[in-house]
Amino acid sequence: MKKSMSFIFIITLISSFVLAGCSNSSGSIVPTRAIGTIKFADAGWESIRVHNEIARIIIEDGYGYKTELIPGSETASLYAISTGSMDVYMEIWSGSYPIEYKSAIENGDIIEASVNSESTRQGLYVPTYVIEGDPERGIEPMAPNLKSIHDLPKYWEIFEDPDDPNKGRIYGANPEWNANKVFREKMKNYGLYKTFNYSESVTQPALNKTFINAYENGEPWVGYIWTPTWTAGLYDITELKDEPYNEKDWLNGYRTEFPSQRLTIAVHNKLPEQVPEVFAFLSNYSISSAITTDFLAYMKKYDRTTHEAAIWFLKEYEEVWTTWVPDHVSKKVKAKLQ
Repeated sequence: MKKSMSFIFIITLISSFVLAGCSNSSGSIVPTRAIGTIKFADAGWESIRVHNEIARIIIEDGYGYKTELIPGSETASLYAISTGSMDVYMEIWSGSYPIEYKSAIENGDIIEASVNSESTRQGLYVPTYVIEGDPERGIEPMAPNLKSIHDLPKYWEIFEDPDDPNKGRIYGANPEWNANKVFREKMKNYGLYKTFNYSESVTQPALNKTFINAYENGEPWVGYIWTPTWTAGLYDITELKDEPYNEKDWLNGYRTEFPSQRLTIAVHNKLPEQVPEVFAFLSNYSISSAITTDFLAYMKKYDRTTHEAAIWFLKEYEEVWTTWVPDHVSKKVKAKLQ
């Protein structure tokens, strides 16, 4: 994985030199990449992909610009919009790497356009029936006193690792997500490696599949879930408590709960002058966590693509997105939705 990350950064770095421009006679930088195609960061999870599709539909149908998706990890995507090889990052979990994010803004490399969503949660979750049981399904409580992440060692046998019966299994994050680094450090600092194995999930669908299989069979499961996500919209889950967040202990080995984060939209610093009308639209873009959970649950329940979920949102929540754009733009978009 380190090799692939290095490759992404090398390619991005090369691209940034190619796209950065050249100096004019006064010594200032003149951008050489036309904004004909607006490039969106795809950092690899479902909610950002739906937000990307919503924005791309509005920009293409309402403003007439071409758009493109560029895949990459969280950190590679942040680096790419900082250098200008990408233009828009629609869902930045800014609290996951506060130093790098703050630095990019303070250096003027990126501009925070708006707050996509205000309220988020991340952590280790279990199906609620693990703690409370589910009489309708004939499930007895398996760990009735499980309340905290620190309680897990007492219940490791309940969450037995099928590949290692001497330990439990915690289903973790994608190796390219910052949450994976956080959980690796938590496992070490909380002494969880003594009783649990930590299983990285190569993709979000792979993580989801382990949860769905366990839930449908009424089996114990503990792993990484965050909100907003369709999981919280369709299933009864409970977050295991951690120490209350404080910056000092968080920065010293992630020894607290995840901070509730502002999910922001940021752009490369040249975008506002290149396409001011698009920047104005992105500056108005804001969706509640509940609405994001809603369209993700719709996508999962009816087996829709991210593009189809975006179309559903544009039709179901017209009163929300039409406030982001001028009337003549919303009319063009609505005409295409017919």
